[in-house]
Amino acid sequence: MRRLLYVHVFLCCLSMARPFCPSQCTCVFHGRTDGTGTRSVLCNDPDMSDIPVNVPVDTIKLRVEKTAVRRIPTEAFYYLVDLRYLWITYNSITSVDTGSFYNLKVLHELRLDGNMISMFPWESLKEMPRLRTLDLHNNRLTSVPTEAIPYLLNITYLDLSSNKLATLPSDLMDIWPPFNGAPISTNASQKIVLGLQDNPWFCDCKISKLIELSKMADTPVVLMDLFLTCGGPENLAGVLFQRAELDNCVKPSVMTSATKITSPLGSNVLLRCDATGFPTPTLYWAKSDGSPVNNTVQESPGEGIRWSIMSLHGILYKDAGDYSCKAKNVAGNADATISISVAGTISTTIPPLRPSTGTGPTSQGTTFTPPTDSPNLPLLTSTVLPRTSTTLSAVPKKPKTTPSNGLQKGSFKQTKTQQGGRKLAADEKSKKSDASKSVKDLRIVEETSDSAVLLWAADGLPNDAPLTVVYSPYGEDDVKRTEETNAGSGKILLEGLSSGMRYSVCLIAKGSDSGKDPCIDFYTLDNVEDSGPNQLFIIISGIACALVLSLIALLIYKILALYCKGHNTASDEEELEKDSYVKFETISMKQRTLTSHPTELWARRATHESERMLLCSRSSIDSQMTYKSDSSRSEYLC
Repeated sequence: MRRLLYVHVFLCCLSMARPFCPSQCTCVFHGRTDGTGTRSVLCNDPDMSDIPVNVPVDTIKLRVEKTAVRRIPTEAFYYLVDLRYLWITYNSITSVDTGSFYNLKVLHELRLDGNMISMFPWESLKEMPRLRTLDLHNNRLTSVPTEAIPYLLNITYLDLSSNKLATLPSDLMDIWPPFNGAPISTNASQKIVLGLQDNPWFCDCKISKLIELSKMADTPVVLMDLFLTCGGPENLAGVLFQRAELDNCVKPSVMTSATKITSPLGSNVLLRCDATGFPTPTLYWAKSDGSPVNNTVQESPGEGIRWSIMSLHGILYKDAGDYSCKAKNVAGNADATISISVAGTISTTIPPLRPSTGTGPTSQGTTFTPPTDSPNLPLLTSTVLPRTSTTLSAVPKKPKTTPSNGLQKGSFKQTKTQQGGRKLAADEKSKKSDASKSVKDLRIVEETSDSAVLLWAADGLPNDAPLTVVYSPYGEDDVKRTEETNAGSGKILLEGLSSGMRYSVCLIAKGSDSGKDPCIDFYTLDNVEDSGPNQLFIIISGIACALVLSLIALLIYKILALYCKGHNTASDEEELEKDSYVKFETISMKQRTLTSHPTELWARRATHESERMLLCSRSSIDSQMTYKSDSSRSEYLC
């Protein structure tokens, strides 16, 4: 009896330990004869707005369908460690967190179709290593990033149909046969199913492998719908994949004109690189520190080819280093490097030696070696010889009153040996030098219509020695402009110049003698871009004026010709009337009367009647009047 009581209590506890089912869901346990079974949960309450959190932990299949759920939060299924099938279909989901599927280690099937997902967290797939089915059809996806490719390697059923996809990563098809190089198997269980229909595909080389796949037969990759069509470009819109002919994308390849270049200080250097690829790659330059480089031009002479040239003007030691030419297109990236070294002389500063008394030489040969941590700087040796009669000084110094010789700070000069009893004025004269002679190789490069670059070499001047650049149109000293710089820069850009003019530029060092500053003249280029249209306009205007003047002259000629013709016709008619015709009258017989004394037998007609008939004056002399009867018609006589 006691044993029966224990069994009853145990069964009651066991029944109470059974998991509870969420109120808005239906839980079904599929038992077996051996006492085992699986549990499935269906949640399809239209009023449900959140993913249920109290789902039994032994659930194998969870379906959330036709609800008002809009978001899948982080770790929403953390306790469902045995979950194998997760269907969240035809809801209103717009957001899926990266950690939404955390701890679903045995999940085999994930279906999210019929929602409004525009961005899917592809990296969340790494939390589901056994996932084989991924259904995302009938959503709003616009792209599949390249970063998603590693997470799709184990997927055997991928449905991306009825989205807004226009393209796919060019490397996506490489994870499946035959593009991955794996042997083709005839085993039906190893088939890969892809659903890609009903998307606005833009048919270019990015999806050329997909188009090629659609034309294959008996491949491990099976398309749900073989009749995929192009949505663009315009010349391929509506064309079936099987009839589209596209080229494959080609990764860029870069080639440079040289790998190492050594150039003199202050010179100009041009670097060129050429790239090939399909589509045509874009090119850009970058220095070794990653900073971009300006002063570049590039051009594409044909499809799949592009070249670029980078220019360095008046290079300095800071311009030395590695320059990379980088090419990029949808198929990948490539780059090539050019190393530039700068060679030339530099000015160094030796600290002054301690002065000593006496008439003998006080300066010995001195050697300066640059630091060893600057590999791009050439080794320079500067030697000061004793008893030099006169030298140049980059920076004028106040003369010392002590009769001694010393190495002056800021230059490599040796002054005249000081003799006791010399005057201060003589000492100043021997030590004073023309500062402007310390600036050498003054020249103009890169003249344009509105700018020019002035280069110089500072021999003996310290790098921070101030210099003033004065420039103006030639012969117009009242419009001078100045620019401040230092001797170490080695170059300066003169801007705001007028095209096609002659300019004078002088470089003045602080403390230099007036009238001894180095100067140079140069010309700016003509503004070809402006003069071309103006010349064309002048030519067209001249032709138009010539045509108008010709038409006016022709019109005047025609008017004068008509006027002269009318005047001549009137004169001819007058002369003809005087010479060829005569006025005449017409006479006729009067009717007879019974009077016995007729007074006149002839009657004269009115002049206007007689003018209807013309009679030549010559023939009228021979004319005669004949009389037949009273009813006879009249004859005419002039």
